[in-house]
This record gives sequence, C-alpha cells and structure tokens, in this order.
Amino acid sequence: MNMNKRWYDKHEGTGKAFKLLRNRDFKSQYQIAQDIISIAGAIKTAHREENIEQPVSIGLDRVLGLYQASNMRRWYDKYPYLNQAILTISTLPEEDYLNIMEGLCDSLSATQGM
Repeated sequence: MNMNKRWYDKHEGTGKAFKLLRNRDFKSQYQIAQDIISIAGAIKTAHREENIEQPVSIGLDRVLGLYQASNMRRWYDKYPYLNQAILTISTLPEEDYLNIMEGLCDSLSATQGM
C-alpha cells in the first residue's frame, strides 16, 4: 500500500469524483455538497430503522482524514459545505460511502460537458 496516496485515491471512482468535483464552479459544488449530506442522512436513517449495526471503528484512513480536515490541508477543507459533506459520508459504512462516490462520479462525468 502506498502511504503517500490520499485516502480517496484508494478507489478509482472516488478519486475521479473528487477531481471532477474540484473542477466545478462554486454554485455546483455547493449544491452537490447539499445533495451528498441529504443522501448520507437518508442512508443513516435507513440503517437505524433496519437496526443495522455500525462498525465501532471508521478506520485509520478516515481518522487521518479527520485530522487533516482540522488542519485544512486538503483543497475541499477550505470550503465549509464540501468539508461537511465529506465528513458526513466518511462516517458511513464503506460500502455506502463507495456507492455514493460511484454515483457522484457517474453523475459528474455525464454532466461534465454541460
């Protein structure tokens, strides 16, 4: 494992989604962040209603990500709405997180030329 890679580079779709998101204008980034938070909230509610056990640990990579967020080291940490969206989904089970990022990547790729 390459320790120099960012946590979101571990999965191709996630890294691509971040790259596409970074190239969006402020208004689009804000709306996407709001959508991410809304989707994550719906997933958390569904898990509570289904009594799905959440993992006790969110993992070393995500803990490092939370630390880096506090230092404002990543490009999206400078945008409170994006930072909040990423922190929100970082606490989801990995499968849900990856599904959101894959969907985001597909959506952003499809609308990139618009």
